[in-house]
Amino acid sequence: MNPWPFVIAAYGLTFVATVATSLWAWQRARQAERRAADLLERD
Repeated sequence: MNPWPFVIAAYGLTFVATVATSLWAWQRARQAERRAADLLERD
């Protein structure tokens, strides 16, 4: 049995999950920064 299709699929899945997690974290950081700026403007 050739293991390479599984290896390629594992790397592909890892890449997609890493990109998705990075985008999610970036979006949440932007949201937190916006909330912090709103709190500063409120004073």
